[in-house]
Amino acid sequence: MRINHVIKTLVISDFLTNAGFSVFAPIIAVFVTKQIEGGSLEIIGFAAAIFQVFKSVLQIPISRFLDKDHGEFDDFYSMIFGSLLIASVPFLYLLASQPIHVYLIQAVYGAGAAFAIPPWYAIFTRHIDKLKENQEWSLDSIAIGIGAATSAALGGILANRYGFQTVFIIGGFLAVLGAIQQMRIYKDLREKVAHDEVKPQPDKVPGS
Repeated sequence: MRINHVIKTLVISDFLTNAGFSVFAPIIAVFVTKQIEGGSLEIIGFAAAIFQVFKSVLQIPISRFLDKDHGEFDDFYSMIFGSLLIASVPFLYLLASQPIHVYLIQAVYGAGAAFAIPPWYAIFTRHIDKLKENQEWSLDSIAIGIGAATSAALGGILANRYGFQTVFIIGGFLAVLGAIQQMRIYKDLREKVAHDEVKPQPDKVPGS
């Protein structure tokens, strides 16, 4: 299946980022209960809630701001900034020792998701190949699934053999690669995108 550069790049980025977080997802509860002072399942629950609260509260204001300028470069910078915040999360866990650290890290994670997810969807939607919408959204879903499945299995093995630090470093490295991958679409973006152009568009022809 032939797909354009933007879609291909975003799918690869999604694969890398989700693979990175799936490496330590299976062991995060064990990490909190064993490595965090006073760690408990309650802390894990509150941490998950904090992520969702920050993500949910910030997404609409950020989205509204991005929609005021209908160029794609503001979307691009928001996506990169958010992705780098997300990529910092595994490395921040290397420094965590108190419950408050976990809560702050989850807040950073939620803020990063709020900055990264809306523009990612916007750019993907604008550049998706016409008449291939189902296939290309499915391709992204498959990439996420494969990345999550393989990394989750690997993460448990690595944590058991080499410890939590190794897993967080590998996860962070993959997430950073995902953010760097997104930077490759810079030349494909358009300065202005009118209200009626938020629909499948042909890929930019080099030199046009």
